[in-house]
Amino acid sequence: MPDQLFADPYLAQVYDAWHPRSVRDDYDFYMPMMLSAASVLDVGCGTGTLLSEARFKGHSGRLCGLDPAFGMLAAARRIAEVEWVQGNLRSVTWEGEFDLIVMTGHAFQTIVTDDELRASLQAVWRALSPGGCFAFETRNPKARAWDRWRPENSVTVQMPDGNYVDITTHIVSPFDGRTITFTHTFDGPHSSLPQISHSTLRFLDIEPLRKLLQSEGFEIEGEFGDFDGQPLSYESPEIIMIARRHR
Repeated sequence: MPDQLFADPYLAQVYDAWHPRSVRDDYDFYMPMMLSAASVLDVGCGTGTLLSEARFKGHSGRLCGLDPAFGMLAAARRIAEVEWVQGNLRSVTWEGEFDLIVMTGHAFQTIVTDDELRASLQAVWRALSPGGCFAFETRNPKARAWDRWRPENSVTVQMPDGNYVDITTHIVSPFDGRTITFTHTFDGPHSSLPQISHSTLRFLDIEPLRKLLQSEGFEIEGEFGDFDGQPLSYESPEIIMIARRHR
């Protein structure tokens, strides 16, 4: 089931206010690849802002967004020029239909178990055309991003209606070498609040991720450590992979 942050329509709006385009350097990184691909699938597309931007910037081919969360897709479907599908990689049956598949916003980390990871990568491989590309990122566990996910680092975001929402993060289950579980508490004057969203994320080290991709029929074409194109190192904040399907 999707986290409440993504399933609830109001919290989906909060997500966009919390992560505005002005701070989405991942969009700048992936956009050139998207504009040069004839057909693009965005897995975990959220409210559809990435695909909408690609269309606005002139992409004339097939753009498709896949997301399991009703709240996110309810917002995305306001954009009529893109195909929207509710589901996840294990629920779709595309065969060779996309030249590029992207997963942004650390959506890859919501795939938690080994079996789910393998099944999802197999679905990506099937959905790609021969020689197609899979581009995604995951946080490098060596960078320990979760050290910043503390109540004292709470944030306040302003919504389009002028109201403010306070967001506080609490670690529920500390990092155990594989996953971490935490909550976001949302509070403010809106009638939908307060709400609590529970999340579990998977963290993969560089070498296990490389082996996993290769075992599922991908050739790693590029590796980066941040969205400014820095080379990947064991201290990088991100592990950004560009992997191509073997023909």
